[in-house]
Amino acid sequence: PILQYASEIRSAVLIVHGAKAHSCYFSKDAFKKLTGDNKTLMIIPAANHTDLYDNIKYIPMREIVAFYKKSFS
Repeated sequence: PILQYASEIRSAVLIVHGAKAHSCYFSKDAFKKLTGDNKTLMIIPAANHTDLYDNIKYIPMREIVAFYKKSFS
């Protein structure tokens, strides 16, 4: 039921997940439930779940900034 209302989200959505994270399937499932063209799913190939907390090597800063500029400016 956690994704029950995902299709009702109208604001821009960015999901960033490490491909090596055990929970990557959930981000993919959530993304499938979203509607509209203002959604982005970034799967970072070599990253696990915690790499995206503070490891600059894996965090796609340019892509994140570009998403926010496009979606909220």
